[in-house]
Amino acid sequence: MANVLIVEARFYDHLNDMLVAGARAAIEGAGHTCEVLTVPGALEVPGAIALAADSERYDAFVALGVVIRGETYHFEIVANESARGIMALTLDGLAIGNGILTTENEAQAIARADPAQLDKGGGAALAALAMLDLRERLG
Repeated sequence: MANVLIVEARFYDHLNDMLVAGARAAIEGAGHTCEVLTVPGALEVPGAIALAADSERYDAFVALGVVIRGETYHFEIVANESARGIMALTLDGLAIGNGILTTENEAQAIARADPAQLDKGGGAALAALAMLDLRERLG
């Protein structure tokens, strides 16, 4: 049984509630345990995962959050740099599912976050578990 850490960037509460619900259901449905750690925004997610990995308490990680395009360049910075940070950690061998949504508007985010629709939180959790399995098989 794996212990998975869900790291959520808690900027849009109603959207994150759906992402976390999907991730939790997927992890627990696969017979694993999980904990949730909240950080202020998507840029903090990779750093939190790196710190948590150092604790050696977790087998895999799920990165969750929502970045909605605004009127400034900030969207690109947050979307690109959070993804770059997560990718760097995966290349270091961590099993991470990236469920940070980057959308044009709230309607797109709802469709992707809702477990009854696209369930990207659940998908990210399943990706983390698949990477954990792969790491153990190749280990």
